[in-house]
Amino acid sequence: SEFKEAVHSFCLSENRLEERDFAGAVDAMGPILVGSGGGRTVLVAYEHGSQAPDAFLTFRLGEDRSIRLAAVKGNYAAGTVFSDERPWESVWFELAAIDGDVDAMARAYRRFVLEHLSQNRESRRPYIFYNTWNFQSRNRWWNGRGLLDSINQQRIEAEIDAAHRMGIDVFVIDVGWYQKTGDWEVDLRRFPDGLASIKRKLDGYDMKLGLWFDNAAAMTSRIRTEHQDCMISWRGKANDPAPVWESEPAQRMCLASRYWKAFADELIRLHREVGVTYFKWDAIHQYGCDDPRHNHGTAENSSDERADCYAFELGRAMIRIVDRLCEACPDAIMDFDITEPQRFVGLGFLAAGKYFLMNNGPYYRNYDNPHDAKAWGCVYLRPGPARAWVCREPLGFDKWIPSVLFLTHYLPDDPARSQEINLASLVLGQNGIWGDLPGVSGEGVARIRQTLNLYKQVRDDVTRAWPVRRGYTGGSPEIHEKIDESTRRGLVAVFTAAAGRYTYVTANRVAESWVLPEGTSARRDEQGRAVIEFNFQHPGARVVFFGVR
Repeated sequence: SEFKEAVHSFCLSENRLEERDFAGAVDAMGPILVGSGGGRTVLVAYEHGSQAPDAFLTFRLGEDRSIRLAAVKGNYAAGTVFSDERPWESVWFELAAIDGDVDAMARAYRRFVLEHLSQNRESRRPYIFYNTWNFQSRNRWWNGRGLLDSINQQRIEAEIDAAHRMGIDVFVIDVGWYQKTGDWEVDLRRFPDGLASIKRKLDGYDMKLGLWFDNAAAMTSRIRTEHQDCMISWRGKANDPAPVWESEPAQRMCLASRYWKAFADELIRLHREVGVTYFKWDAIHQYGCDDPRHNHGTAENSSDERADCYAFELGRAMIRIVDRLCEACPDAIMDFDITEPQRFVGLGFLAAGKYFLMNNGPYYRNYDNPHDAKAWGCVYLRPGPARAWVCREPLGFDKWIPSVLFLTHYLPDDPARSQEINLASLVLGQNGIWGDLPGVSGEGVARIRQTLNLYKQVRDDVTRAWPVRRGYTGGSPEIHEKIDESTRRGLVAVFTAAAGRYTYVTANRVAESWVLPEGTSARRDEQGRAVIEFNFQHPGARVVFFGVR
């Protein structure tokens, strides 16, 4: 859970421990520790998450070559009294042992995360998602309109029609669909029938409805009035009210308080009354509350201790909320937005839901560049390869944790070359699209639908497949192979920043049927692997699908 400023995203970080680290009694922040030797590999992992190096637990190396998991901070508040109503509960742990090396363990662990870590099975399905936020931002920064101007019946219906033509599975309405945060009633000024006709249209297209949420409650909301003791507070003062994306001023609520259950029940109500099955959960930072009335310390504890305990308990409360939702609504999916630093990023949340990994990507501040406050603060917003480079960088997670659990949004905009690059990136498993869908040309819509139709035939295989990669992000070539060993179905995606001819031999045997893009040829070798030749007349991307009709 290391936040990489260069791409403004959490990315996989693998750090090798050496003999000298034991001599120095080094602390190694997890959550996963792997040891290998003599043809065998063992793994130990813990549930909790935070941004490195801010550890709540750590693997502590001893000079006698021992390793123990130590509590660092926040695990409990001194003097806490446990009872039947509030029993003590540790974080959970994972232990694994296999015959094989570290890569064999990564394969086994990845399959475990996909198939066994969570009982909420919908979170593992490789749906293709669309989210309205990018166009909302474009409308504000490029068109000079309000951020919520496009959240209305007419525009959303037009976006749904375009999303259907492209092959989207889940349509997500971001900020602005509600009257006020906290109570989460549909804004009837924007949707006169309360999203009923929107839901009917989606059902007719066999698409799912998704909505945006955070942990704020508007000043006049019922839920805030009933939970005034649950507001996030610091040094005895509740957080100041602030507008939530051009809607009514609201205050942040502490999820590590009794509020968690009321919020979960609101989500369950919306599932039953409105038909939402996908929940995008945003704007939850790991620090900020030291209130002694909540479930993270009392007046007997110091403010610092209560704050650390809040940061520790916040993520566990989030998991309880998702589990309560999914127990009542088994088809629900909860995505936690970790597009900013200081979020609860670890294995625990993946046992309940999945991550919304990247939307805007880097800001000008990430690169110490001056920025006009009247312009959009994001760097990579235009069609072309640059945004896709940034979005593909976190694919390193796929070695241990399937990329389907890290939703990332790619651009559908014309021209064709940009669409090819973004589609070749999307089908590696991050599965997100956003932009101005009705603004895409007819040729562009057809191109997107054709690619997604091929992908849908093998997306379950791609989701299961362990990643094989050659080259670096943005290099020539950069090759990703996602072929399931058992079915031999999947794909190979190739990216290049330079024109030329490239040859790639797959690591896995492939199905006998395949679909080749223009400028590509392939044959099978004696082992049943594909030998693929790519001829690029200009920089771009290609995808070869195996096992499709």
